[in-house]
This record gives sequence, C-alpha cells and structure tokens, in this order.
Amino acid sequence: MTGQRYISPYTDFGFKYIFGSELNKEYLISFLNALFEGRHNIKDVTYQNSEHLDEVVYSRRAIFDVYCTTDKGDHIIVEMQNVDQDYFADRMVYYSTFPIREQAKRGDWDYKLNPVYTIGILNFIFDKNSDDVHHEAKLMNVATKEVFYDKLSFITIELPKFNKKEDELVTLYDKWLFVLRNLSRLMERPAALQERVFASLFRHAEIDKMQPNERRQYEKSLFDYNDINNSNVKHFREGKEEGLREGKEEGLREGLEKGILQVAKSMKAAGMSAVSIAKMTGLPKEEIEKLQTFTMASQRNISPEINNSNVKHFREGKEEGLREGKEEGLREGKEEGLREGLEKGILQVAKNMKAAGVDDAVILATTGLNEDELNSL
Repeated sequence: MTGQRYISPYTDFGFKYIFGSELNKEYLISFLNALFEGRHNIKDVTYQNSEHLDEVVYSRRAIFDVYCTTDKGDHIIVEMQNVDQDYFADRMVYYSTFPIREQAKRGDWDYKLNPVYTIGILNFIFDKNSDDVHHEAKLMNVATKEVFYDKLSFITIELPKFNKKEDELVTLYDKWLFVLRNLSRLMERPAALQERVFASLFRHAEIDKMQPNERRQYEKSLFDYNDINNSNVKHFREGKEEGLREGKEEGLREGLEKGILQVAKSMKAAGMSAVSIAKMTGLPKEEIEKLQTFTMASQRNISPEINNSNVKHFREGKEEGLREGKEEGLREGKEEGLREGLEKGILQVAKNMKAAGVDDAVILATTGLNEDELNSL
C-alpha cells in the first residue's frame, strides 16, 4: 500500500467501512439522496441484517454489502461488484426477493409493499450498447411501454464509464461517483469536494487513522481485490495473445483472397481476357466471368470491416479474462491479418503479371502499386 493514503471502495472492507457503519451513515444517506436526484429526501436509514438464508433452497445465502430501510420504509440494497457475471441481472432480481418476502405479515394482510431498490455499483461494463453510466429498470407494460409497477427498481452504476475530471463535477451525484472511482488514487481532498460530508469522509478514509485490527482487515481485503484483479489482467493478456494469433491467421487467409479478387476485377476492367486473368491469379475462369469490375486506385487502402461479436464475459477470473482477451485479440489480429493478406494477394498477382511479360504500366494500373513497389518485385 505504499503511497496510498485513502482506502479503496472497490474492496469489500473499504466499501462497508464507508457505507456500512451506523456511526457514519451520513455518507450512505448523502449518496442515496444524490443518486435519487430529488425524487426522494432520505433523512435517516436503519441498517438491516445483511445476511439472509433462503427458506426454500437450503443453505443458499444472500449476503449484501449494505442493506437498509429509510425513514419512509423503503428497502435498499447496495452492492459493489468488481467482476462481471453471466447472470448478474438474475442475481439482482434474486436479491430483491428477500426484502419483498420479509414484508409479509402474519394474519390478515392486504399485500401492500414498500418500495424495494437494488443498487449495483459496478467496476465493469455491464451494458456495452450504451455510454450511460446510470441505468434504472422497472417492471413495464410491454404494450404501452409504461411502468407497470413502480415500487421495484434495479439500478446499475457503471463506474468505468464515469470519466469526468474534477473541474467537470456539477451535481452531488457527480462528486460521489468521482470519489468512488478515484478515492484510493488521491493524495488529498480535491477542491471541488467542499461539502461537509466529503470533508468528513476523507478524514474517515485515511488508512493511517485506522485502528490496528481495521487496518489488518483492510489489507487482507485489498490483497484479495488485487489478487482477483491481477488474475483477470493476466488471463486477459493470455487470451488476447491467443486471439491475435488466431485472428491474424484467419485475416491473412481472407485478405489474400480479397487482394487477388480486387486485382482480378481491375484486370477485367482493363480489358484483359479471362484466360490471362485466370493464369495470373489462379482463379477459375468461371469465377472471373462473374466478377463485377472496378478500378484499384480507390480501393487499395480500404479498411476491412471486422465483425465485433458481443461475447458475454464469463463470471470471473481466468474464464472471464481469457474470453474477453481472446475476443479483443481476434478482432485486432483479424484486422491486421486482413491488411497484410490484402497486400500479399496484390503483390502475388503483380509478380505473376511481371513474370508473364505484362507491360509495367498495365501492372501499375491494375494493382494500384507504385513504381518502387513494382521494381522491388
């Protein structure tokens, strides 16, 4: 922890140290009011038991980072999640069932429920199709697109998408997200965070001011967090390297074929016979006769389109890193391979044309090569 002044909210201990303490519940109240942006005015919270045993699935426990009720009776679960999961949305729904069921009353009951909010603060990209940091989902009437039930909410906050700098912080919510994203990297409280709650928070979050037992717990939690994070980075790198190799091989094959076809089209446009084109490109005469003609000048530097598959990350650790890394590696490798293959295909046909005694001017016009490239063959 050399050089680190403040605790990391990404760690299990750090998050609960900030938001899970009765003595410092002002931080949780401030954060929630900022998140709800005036829709609610929470004056007080009561911490509830964060560990629940499922009565149906024996031994299945749900342990929440923070679980509380507000002064108006709303139930709120707040989770810090560092690793993506295949079924994270399912997990949020499952968690929400506990505060719903515990509202059931013995005897006569009209089934009236208080609102339940499940909030996930995420250290990964959950919605890859949106640049939004904040997402809120409710039960919806599919036909009318209107909210069917407004007392069950699922809120996700994607911290990696929050990139505002200190001078861009406008709302209290901005400031809280900035703190969550950057606290452990800061060496002093930024000038933009002048609110009393942040002055108190930064004093509370100083590692040197922790009690010895708190510091030991934090160091253990930080070790666990770094272990998981480093493992993900390592396996991401391994997966990317493997993907680069496979993608480049695939791209080279496709690029070679594209390069040969492009030159063949240009040769056909220049009036060369199908027999000559077949001899110099290796393409079947029947395939050449089907080609649509075009000129090489505007086509040689076309950047090949690569399909970016939205492969869902595995739940954690090695599987997640390998799969995510391999996906990126395949994409980058294939793109590089396509470029190289395209060039090789063009050069291969140019060599064949030169060997067959085709005039240099014709080769230059049909391949898009320059004189230096042609002379180097």
